[in-house]
Amino acid sequence: MTVQSFRPHVLHGLDRCWAETNCYIDLWIEILHALGLPPEAALGFTAAQDFEGDQFTFTKFPLEDLETLYGLKATELAIYEPVERHVLRQMARRRMCLVEVDPYFLPDTDGTSYRREHGKTTIAPNRLDPQRKRLEYFHNGAYAVAEGEDFDGIFPAWGEERPGMWPYVEFTTLEPIRRAPLALKAIAGEVFAWHWGRRPQANPIRAFQAAAPEQIERLAGSEQAFHAYAFHNLRLLGANFELLGSGLAWLNPEDSRAGLCRKIAETAKTAQFQLARTVARRKLGSFAPTLEPAAEAWEELFTAAQARAA
Repeated sequence: MTVQSFRPHVLHGLDRCWAETNCYIDLWIEILHALGLPPEAALGFTAAQDFEGDQFTFTKFPLEDLETLYGLKATELAIYEPVERHVLRQMARRRMCLVEVDPYFLPDTDGTSYRREHGKTTIAPNRLDPQRKRLEYFHNGAYAVAEGEDFDGIFPAWGEERPGMWPYVEFTTLEPIRRAPLALKAIAGEVFAWHWGRRPQANPIRAFQAAAPEQIERLAGSEQAFHAYAFHNLRLLGANFELLGSGLAWLNPEDSRAGLCRKIAETAKTAQFQLARTVARRKLGSFAPTLEPAAEAWEELFTAAQARAA
């Protein structure tokens, strides 16, 4: 695979309501896609998303699900020398690392974080040449190249002492169990059912509706905080349920619950634009009702599940 030949998975298609979710989910979608595995089989975890008071759950592929479904074993990697050495060592063992880095140095984030603001995100190096200072990597729904100064920013030089903070790094095996489609769907159905049982007891969207006006008022004077708030609430909510709908449709194209998930995703998208208008006009009370269709869809979604299980 080359940067030029790379084609993202359909879960990152331009026809999606939310083309990207969060860096960890998006990264695993493309890793699984590159291995020829259907990431939809592992989307059951999205059913358990809750409102955590400050944000909606930053959902991630559970590592145990990846092993159950695909036979991929992933775990944390200890870092005690320059990160690129660890990455190369794991590549030699036919493994792939997931490395926490600063998006300020990632060219694929041009127009957002690249050379604009510092932060943290996760990439998966695929080809690495320290001598040439060249890195090919997966990030979000992209496959990109970082070179020169960007390479140095991603992998800071170690002097006599280590850098101030070591990144969090995981690694995964790359030799999956390739199951027949029906066998994989049978296992995925069990995983979905388990996560469905972990869903919040109370409607998390209604909890967010109650908390949002006061939170928005506190953040209205800070553009940076406002954008982060929108990401960690409306984007995480909407993208999460769009993925859940895709997983349900993969299991059964006739499953009507996928439409309810789409309704939540679309409503969250609309609410994101409404949030900006709410802050600009200082009409804070007008925001919560925007989410009412999503709250009703959540209740119908899980009521339908209870009826089906009865």
